[in-house]
Amino acid sequence: MKKLNNSARLIIICGLPGSGKTTLAKCLEESLDAVRLSPDEWMDRLSINLYDEESRARIEALQWKLGQKLLKLGLVVIIEWGTWGKSERDTLREGARKLGAAVELHYLSAPPEILFERIQRRGMENPPIKREDILRWAEIIQVPTEEEMNLFDPASKCEKNLEAFYS
Repeated sequence: MKKLNNSARLIIICGLPGSGKTTLAKCLEESLDAVRLSPDEWMDRLSINLYDEESRARIEALQWKLGQKLLKLGLVVIIEWGTWGKSERDTLREGARKLGAAVELHYLSAPPEILFERIQRRGMENPPIKREDILRWAEIIQVPTEEEMNLFDPASKCEKNLEAFYS
């Protein structure tokens, strides 16, 4: 393993839609002078349907290549992909560690009814996300265990008060 680069840090944001990933990621981006990588934003800017999984996978692969270059430069990189699977989080963590970077995992959750309420309020998805979608996704996501969380470095704190969003 490479010697730890004191400034290089990968921050992985994990959670279902409506859990507050973008809100936290933007706050950390500002607080830490980081580079935030969000496939939803790239897809929106490129007029690609957010549900196009093939394009999403290609964009995430491109973002990870860019993220690795930025980590080599000693920067802070935020991955805002949702990262529902443990194997995906393992791959990101191990890849960043090989580059000498610290790695954080932020897991955000809320009850399905709160997630649905937040998604309805923002009204960004087309077609709209249904309550049944959230319930199905809640069954699919591999929630990080305490054992997995212990594989990561301590999480950075956001400088802003986000309690109003999470309540």
